[in-house]
Amino acid sequence: MTSGTILLADDDQGIRTVISQALGRAGFSVRSTGNAATLWRWVADGEGDLVITDVILPDENGLDLVPRIRKQRPDLRVVVMSAHNTLMTAVKANERGAFEYLPKPFDIGELVSVVQRGLTESRNRPAGPGPERDIAEEDLPLIGRSPAMQDIYRVLARLMATDLSVIITGESGTGKELVARALHQYGKRRNGPFIAINMAAIPKELIESELFGHEKGAFTGATARYAGRFEQADGGTLFLDEIGDMPLEAQTRLLRVLQQGEYLPVGGRTPLKADVRIVAATHRDLTSMVRQGLFREDLFYRLNVVPLRLPPLRERSEDIPDLVRHFLRQAHEEGLPEKALDNAAMQRMTVYRWPGNVRELENLIRRLAALYAEDVIGLNVIELELSDPGADTSALPLPRDESIGDSIERHLATYFEAHGEALPPSGLYDRVLHEVERPLISLSLSATRGNQLKAAALLGLNRNTLRKKIRELDIQVIRGVS
Repeated sequence: MTSGTILLADDDQGIRTVISQALGRAGFSVRSTGNAATLWRWVADGEGDLVITDVILPDENGLDLVPRIRKQRPDLRVVVMSAHNTLMTAVKANERGAFEYLPKPFDIGELVSVVQRGLTESRNRPAGPGPERDIAEEDLPLIGRSPAMQDIYRVLARLMATDLSVIITGESGTGKELVARALHQYGKRRNGPFIAINMAAIPKELIESELFGHEKGAFTGATARYAGRFEQADGGTLFLDEIGDMPLEAQTRLLRVLQQGEYLPVGGRTPLKADVRIVAATHRDLTSMVRQGLFREDLFYRLNVVPLRLPPLRERSEDIPDLVRHFLRQAHEEGLPEKALDNAAMQRMTVYRWPGNVRELENLIRRLAALYAEDVIGLNVIELELSDPGADTSALPLPRDESIGDSIERHLATYFEAHGEALPPSGLYDRVLHEVERPLISLSLSATRGNQLKAAALLGLNRNTLRKKIRELDIQVIRGVS
């Protein structure tokens, strides 16, 4: 069992007690304080084997302590905790030399694991991506504080100081290019160019020329030398969007570039160096494509050094209010009228399935700002917009002649027909209950304008039972005006 003394700083006595007890059970000795001054005194006196600090302390920002601690004691690792969970918090923690960043609330077992790693792993770490920049929160490329987004922020922060290749997967509209741009903007290549190319939008016969360039006279119509995307991205990042649509012949050339670090323009004789970081993205299942012979296995492993999956918006519905406010602010800054959503409208947005993901949400917000006269958009407008024939109707009211049981039976029949022999091995009963329970509670809260007592009565549940289910299902309660 790993042992050592942990120095803990958090201004919340309850959090200090929980962490101290958990680390004590794991075999560690803990000294805790509610301020930065005491923590710094302990560090300066040579005490402790690892530091855990909150960002917000009464006398100093915990992030400001990190570089001072590393300068005073380079081998003393620092774990940063924060309830202010944005990409910049994770990036700053990484830039300032924190060993790990943990967004609150976190699993206590995860903290114990981080502490154990901090005391046992090699002390070598890459240098930070460069001098810090002051970035306003509203200018951040990624929005959301959900657990799913926190995981992404932590991975991105770790990748900023590296040149590792990354493959970003996710449904259309989830923001794959935004993630690629964040990797570039906050990474060590941020002073170089960011060049994006959509492989699905380039004719097959032009892909090699687009990627690697061509010399004058290389083929009919090549009337001048053309610098390809690799050359344009020199010293920066090349984003290969929809990599799954790349023809096999072009895949072979790309693999050669990644292996040799140089390439020949079409019709060229002198190799050019490829000094770029590769970030690729796709909505396709590349593993399945490899099995089918549609994507080169060796290229897949070259690119897939770090896989990063972006969750669909329906898996992080608690981020929708922040995204709505962000897009409303953007629309107003671009000259559209200033708008807001009332509580019932916002609640309705959080239970919609968003098949087009963040892109669909952004388009809807721009449409609301441009087309509707109301300063405050109400539920009637949102229902009208979300019931559009082209929109997803999974969260809309049932037809008058269809019972809830009929609807569930219809959806399950479709599910079994679609999955055939590839059904999950177990757990379908609980999964169906979970799928029904969350929207049922969310819509009941919406109907009672966030009044949990009325919602409990409507559902026939004890109020404490309802509160427990709200926590378990991570349902956001938006209260109406009484």
